[in-house]
Amino acid sequence: MMQARDDLLAALAAAVREVAPTADFTPGFESPKLAAHGDLACTAAMALARPLRRPPREVAAALMAALQAQPAVERWVESMSIAGPGFINLQLRPAARQAVVADVLARGAAYGRKPANGERVLVEFVSANPTGPLHVGHARQAALGDAICNLLASQGAEVTREFYYNDAGVQIATLAKSVRLRALGHKPGDAAWEAEGSAYNGDYIADIAADFLAKKTVNADDRSFTASGDVDDIDGIRNFAVAYLRHEQDLDLQAFGVRFDNYFLESSLYADGRVERAVQRLVAAGKTYEADGALWLRSTDYGDDKDRVMRKSDGTYTYFVPDVAYHLNKFERGFATAINVQGGDHHGTIARVRAGLQAAGEGIPAGYPAYVLHKMVTVMRGGEEVKISKRAGSYVTLRDLIDWTSRDAVRFFLLSRKADTEFTFDVDLALKQNDENPVFYVQYAHARICSVMRQYAEQGGDVTNLAQADLALLEAPSEAALMRKLGDFPLLVAGAAASLAPHEITFYLRDVAALFHSYYAAERFLVDDPALTRARLALLEATAQIIRNSLALLGVGAPDRMAREVPSEERQAA
Repeated sequence: MMQARDDLLAALAAAVREVAPTADFTPGFESPKLAAHGDLACTAAMALARPLRRPPREVAAALMAALQAQPAVERWVESMSIAGPGFINLQLRPAARQAVVADVLARGAAYGRKPANGERVLVEFVSANPTGPLHVGHARQAALGDAICNLLASQGAEVTREFYYNDAGVQIATLAKSVRLRALGHKPGDAAWEAEGSAYNGDYIADIAADFLAKKTVNADDRSFTASGDVDDIDGIRNFAVAYLRHEQDLDLQAFGVRFDNYFLESSLYADGRVERAVQRLVAAGKTYEADGALWLRSTDYGDDKDRVMRKSDGTYTYFVPDVAYHLNKFERGFATAINVQGGDHHGTIARVRAGLQAAGEGIPAGYPAYVLHKMVTVMRGGEEVKISKRAGSYVTLRDLIDWTSRDAVRFFLLSRKADTEFTFDVDLALKQNDENPVFYVQYAHARICSVMRQYAEQGGDVTNLAQADLALLEAPSEAALMRKLGDFPLLVAGAAASLAPHEITFYLRDVAALFHSYYAAERFLVDDPALTRARLALLEATAQIIRNSLALLGVGAPDRMAREVPSEERQAA
């Protein structure tokens, strides 16, 4: 179907040049929401009506006449019609829809992917402070960031996954203080504990303290540290605690199937002098001023609602200053495109970080970096909200979600809504084995197809060379609907990548699964006619491939068997 779409797009461009030769307009096709409206829809007539000073339906009629003279239209289009204010709807010939099956089978895992385009993209996500286990917000970031990386890579980008560690500042000092209190034998609620003010109360703090006293060695992806066991060694406690939690976070991310290409430490920005150099650049560019003993950035020059303090009167920098230095480093490393996946609480930092980058005078564009901000996740279990994990002490962890359900369920669920919408993770729903559970519904479709293929092979059928089947035999309405949806996949992936919207893949998967399950109920696959059997199995294999390709973008598995086996009465019989 992609060949048909490409040919028809060229035909449409030629028709537009004929009808409106001076118009600056790039035409395109849309997929109608209702199958009854056809396979492709064009809105060019409405866009051209004003510059041509003609009614949209009149322009549509002229475009349709020009299209009918195009060879591609004669080859691929069965009928055309004008609808509404000037839509042009195209009904494709069956051969155009059937061609998608052969295309999917020929390209396999590469279907929907584009060749390398030379674009280098840095995606920063999770970036959790090493002060505790990863929580459900980090889980949503991990799922979003990883899926966005997969989408961008599928469209030809060279993607680098980066984790930024805030290993400096007040929170790390609080972590070290909390571990030391535990090492001294104090616990939450004790007078000595309360006297210290803020501290981390989770059981993990006691675990770190016990291992520190035991002089253990911890190894994380980016560091290794051996404890001294000395409760007065506050630097040693801090370094050991950070390494300990880095290791624990590594294990959680590995369990979630998330990897990173690079770990960037906030402390390195100070050690390498990058923060100070960034400040000097802004001062030299004339974008700062002194007031009330502080150094201010003229961020209002770049759309911020007020100027921002960079260096406080006590000589310390505000937290957005190292962010500016960090993003200057990203740009200097050659990443013209940088994307940050962060919690919604970072919304207020966007304007000041971008202002600092533009003020630095390095030619960094106004929209650098791009942001994907996500909202909160509420966890429900047994009909009640779950707020506290014993290990973390104050929040539900990523590990909790995985242990209660599965990695696949957590990933799919957390990607099933737009990032900027709040999401309720229903643990009980994630465990259901029926069509109420979207990840089960999709994976069950794939397992059902695999079951049919095994059944055919058990009967002596040859499941190879299905691309050679006579696809012209696929004439049933349920087959046409399924093939039309499979043909949407390449453009859908391209659109999801461009808009950084992996939730669109979950919506698509549910549609594919629904069409397949309807097809399963409407038609038999292993029939007396061998040619028809092979044609239908070719469509099934193409459908399974699309499901695999889609789930791979989300980081979700495509099992060929499910815990709930296909009941015998549902098995397709010859």
